[in-house]
Amino acid sequence: MIQSLCFGMMTGEGSAIPLWSLIPFVLLLLMIASMPFIHKHWWEAHYSKVACLFAAMIVGYWGWGRGDWATILHTGHEYVSFMAIVLSLYVVAGGIHIRTKGEATPLTNSLFLLFGAVIANFIGTTGASMLLIRPWIRMNQYRITEYHIVFFIFIVSNVGGCLTPIGDPPLFLGYLKGIPFFWTLEMFWPAWLTAISMLLVIFYCVDHFNFLKAPKKVSEEETADNQWKVEGKRNLIPLLVILGAVFIKEPLFLREIIMFAAAGYSYWTTPKPIFKANHFNFEPIKEVGWLFLGIFATMIPALGYLGANAAQLGLDSPLKFYWLTGLLSGALDNAPTYLTFLSALLGLNGRSIENPADILWLISEKGIWVEAISLGAVFFGALTYIGNGPNLMVKTIAEQSKVNVPSFFGYLIRFSIPILLPVVTILGWLFFRAQ
Repeated sequence: MIQSLCFGMMTGEGSAIPLWSLIPFVLLLLMIASMPFIHKHWWEAHYSKVACLFAAMIVGYWGWGRGDWATILHTGHEYVSFMAIVLSLYVVAGGIHIRTKGEATPLTNSLFLLFGAVIANFIGTTGASMLLIRPWIRMNQYRITEYHIVFFIFIVSNVGGCLTPIGDPPLFLGYLKGIPFFWTLEMFWPAWLTAISMLLVIFYCVDHFNFLKAPKKVSEEETADNQWKVEGKRNLIPLLVILGAVFIKEPLFLREIIMFAAAGYSYWTTPKPIFKANHFNFEPIKEVGWLFLGIFATMIPALGYLGANAAQLGLDSPLKFYWLTGLLSGALDNAPTYLTFLSALLGLNGRSIENPADILWLISEKGIWVEAISLGAVFFGALTYIGNGPNLMVKTIAEQSKVNVPSFFGYLIRFSIPILLPVVTILGWLFFRAQ
């Protein structure tokens, strides 16, 4: 998708993208945000049809109207790749049950989130989120609130995974384009440590206040079965297979076939009591699959329009790239947004995203600019439920566990803007203002 859109940008074709073609994307986002609040039952019954309708409108226009089937096919491949890793990690993580011990204290909770932020760099934010969200809910079951889910999304599902290409989809796409594997760790660890520290301090203060109000007796309850214990360890093998498949580039779809096969093996060999203990079902991944089908399709003109007009956006500093990449990553899926701005940066320097030598030149001469784009995409992916794939799955799993979660606008207004936005603002000021 990005290759075709970037070609359109270079040839000037992108400038001819009509603004009306952005309407399905905007309407889909508005419906995702508002319909669960306006008419929840109708939305739960028909969101798949709505997503398919908007997707069909753009596919029809882009394919038959513009004759650009190459972009449609490439977007389809990206969607299949996205769903392969999300679905496979969801199934494998669902086959691992972590028993928790007692009622978590603020310190235990903070250490748990830190652990999630670390392992997100080894099994991805999707893998870490699916593995840890259920034990996170169980260890806080007597006093869990909305902010427990929100901070989990902030730290485990997004910010934590910025140290390796495995950690978050945008960084993996950069790795596939030629950015060295360990470059992200070398460049990003100061920002990672600063962001995680700030978020954990805020969380600890909020959680400490909540813990003081909780009934004392529940924090002292421990039984023989109420101990830390991991069941389903056999799923570590398919998990390693999935992570290894991430690095396969050719032949086409071999990576996805291996991932689906690993997920199938995990599902059919995992003892059913483990799935039952995790309250495992396919509803969260079903919702992600349908909604992101609509998002992937309808954002084709949005990304094309953005790429065509990048030069007119006044992107003349790393800080501006950080903010614009970030804000749009919160509204779009952060992976293609990252590639769009990386391509725009290369284009502004007379280089191409399809040339590995140009990628190496870019990180050598303008590494801080690439860092700004990367961190903008990863950190701001937590800005909304649709900024990054795991966000929506965490929300759905929490809802199925009868946990109150904020609505789309509630998440944005009550948590992202007052908590996350100041944090990313400070990070931008610390790391990019002087560049």
